[in-house]
Amino acid sequence: MICGKVQVIGMFTAFLIKYAEIGVKGKNRYLFEDALVRQIKYALKRCDGEFAVRKTDGRIYVDAISDFDYEETVAALGRVFGISGICPMVYVEDEGFEKLGQDVVAYIGRVYPDRNKSFKVSARRARKNYPLNSMEMNAELGGLILDAYPEMRVDVHKPDILLSVEVRDKVYIYSETIPGPGGMPAGTGGKGMLLLSGGIDSPVAGWMIAKRGVWIDAVYFHAPPYTSERAKQKVIDLAGKVSAYAGPIRLHVINFTDIQLYIYEKCPHDELTIIMRRYMMRIAERIARATECLGLITGESIGQVASQTMQSLMATDEVCEMPVYRPLIGFDKMDIVEIAEKIDTYETSIQPYEDCCTIFVARHPVTKPNLNIIRRHEHNLDEKIDELVQTALETEEVITVSQA
Repeated sequence: MICGKVQVIGMFTAFLIKYAEIGVKGKNRYLFEDALVRQIKYALKRCDGEFAVRKTDGRIYVDAISDFDYEETVAALGRVFGISGICPMVYVEDEGFEKLGQDVVAYIGRVYPDRNKSFKVSARRARKNYPLNSMEMNAELGGLILDAYPEMRVDVHKPDILLSVEVRDKVYIYSETIPGPGGMPAGTGGKGMLLLSGGIDSPVAGWMIAKRGVWIDAVYFHAPPYTSERAKQKVIDLAGKVSAYAGPIRLHVINFTDIQLYIYEKCPHDELTIIMRRYMMRIAERIARATECLGLITGESIGQVASQTMQSLMATDEVCEMPVYRPLIGFDKMDIVEIAEKIDTYETSIQPYEDCCTIFVARHPVTKPNLNIIRRHEHNLDEKIDELVQTALETEEVITVSQA
C-alpha cells in the first residue's frame, strides 16, 4: 500500500488510473475505456465523498470534488478489474516554469520526509506550446531538486522515486503507482454462470473469470434440512466477496434435496457424486440459457477429489452443450488458497457449515466412471427425475448480491 512510502496522503486530490491490456485494443479501445469508467463509478459509490471520473487523451482520471476517505477510495479502486495502477496526484496551476519548480520541490519535501533516496524526473509535455520540452524539463527540475535536497541523488535506471510531471490543461504531479488487479473491465467478456459452493475453489474460479471481463451469475444447490441456513448464508457472503470485484451477482438458489434423495435411493452409492454433479450441470445450464449466459464456470482442479479426475470431468461435461470453463484446472490447492486469501474469501470458505455436496458422499466413490454404465443407471431415475428438476427450477430463489 502507498502509506508505507507516501506520508502526506491529505495532499492528494485526484488519481491517475493506469490500464494495461486495454491499451492494445486498437479501434475498439474506447469501448473498454468506457466500461472501465463505468466500473470505477460503481466502485466509488460506496465510498465517502464525491468524485468525477473523466476520460481524456487516452487517460482516465478520478477527481475528488469533496472531502474523501483516502484509504477507502484506494481500496475501492484496487478492486476494479482493468486497472493496472493507481497514481495519487496533485494538480497545480500553470503559472510558469519558476512556479512549477517551486511546486515540485515542495511536493518532494512533503511526500518524502526521508530524502536519502535516488530519483528520476519523467516530464511529459502534452501542450506543445510550453516553453521547455520534456528533456529540458527533466534536467531543470532535477537540478532544482538536487539544489533543495543535496542528500538526494539521480538514478535514471532504478530510482527509488520516479517523479512524473505532466503539462496538460494544468500540471499533474505524481510519484507512486499502487498496483491494481489488472484484467479487463467487467462486462467486456460476456456473461457466465458460476456453480458456487461454500468451498474454497469456486469463489476463486468466479473471481478469475470475472477478471477477464465476464459478468457473473451464480447458482447454489441448497439441500435443507441436510444443509442449514448458515450454509446458505455462507454462500451469499462468498458471492458478496466476489461481487466486490465483479459487480452485482444474481445468485440462483436451487432446492436440491428431493433430487439428491431420489438419486440416493435409485442409483449405486459409489456413483452418487458423479450423477448428482451431472444433474447440477443440467440445471445450471438451463438457468444459464434462460439468463443469456455463454458458458458454465466451475472451480474444479484435476485430481483434487474423486469427482475431479479426467474421467469424472468427462462424465460431468457429457450432459452439457454449453462450454464449461475451469480456470483452476491446473492449480495446486495452495495456489488456490493463496488467491482466496488475497481476495478475502478464504476465512469465509473454511467456516464449518456443511455443503450440499458433502452430505451424500460415498465411502468409496468411483474415480474412473464408465459413461455407458452411468447413463444406464440414470435410467433408474426416469419415473420422477424430470418432474423433480422442473420443481427445483420453478421454486428457485434469486438473490441479488452486491459488494460486501
